[in-house]
Amino acid sequence: MKMNRTTQILAAAMLGVALAGVGMAGPAVADDDPDNGIEVSVTIEPKTTPGQVSMTVADNGGVALQENGSNAAARQFVGSLPTVTVTDTRRPEDIPAGDFWAVVGQAGEFTATSGSAPPIGPQYLGWRPRLLSDSSSGAVAAGEPVSSVISDGSGAPTVGLQGQELLVSTANSADEIGTWQVNADLALRTPADVAAGDYHSTLTLSLFNQS
Repeated sequence: MKMNRTTQILAAAMLGVALAGVGMAGPAVADDDPDNGIEVSVTIEPKTTPGQVSMTVADNGGVALQENGSNAAARQFVGSLPTVTVTDTRRPEDIPAGDFWAVVGQAGEFTATSGSAPPIGPQYLGWRPRLLSDSSSGAVAAGEPVSSVISDGSGAPTVGLQGQELLVSTANSADEIGTWQVNADLALRTPADVAAGDYHSTLTLSLFNQS
């Protein structure tokens, strides 16, 4: 549609008023009323620790073996291993197929604190592991007894604790998770003519978890 000159002038005037109206708008006024504030909050849960297999040994002052059961073939000194606790806090779905754990023990030489008495080798120290907690599935079991190289007459292997011997284990971790306690009867059987003296050794326990 063609506009005549009068229409064009009116249109231009109206447009100018509209623009002027926009341009004359004043700045927004800030509202500092605290009642209009919005509180923002968040609850952060404690960071979860992935499940794991762990081992602890009960507080102890060491094991003092006492002579009991000596005979013409050997002198025998006995005691008890402090309670060992194994805990598996993993979820079954997080345990890889074929995963297992085991606690093994190995003793060092018994060395005399004074004098020239020769050391007593770790092969003379044996043990009889004992599971103190129930295993609901039977998957967790104590290790087999090990005798001193001087046999205790039980038929247990006469190898002592010179190598890593099994205290407790499970063949498949996913079969059972939880907490178990185990200890062991210790027996040091030495030659009958062993030299007198105070002897000390360290029995090292190690936890292995493999899949």
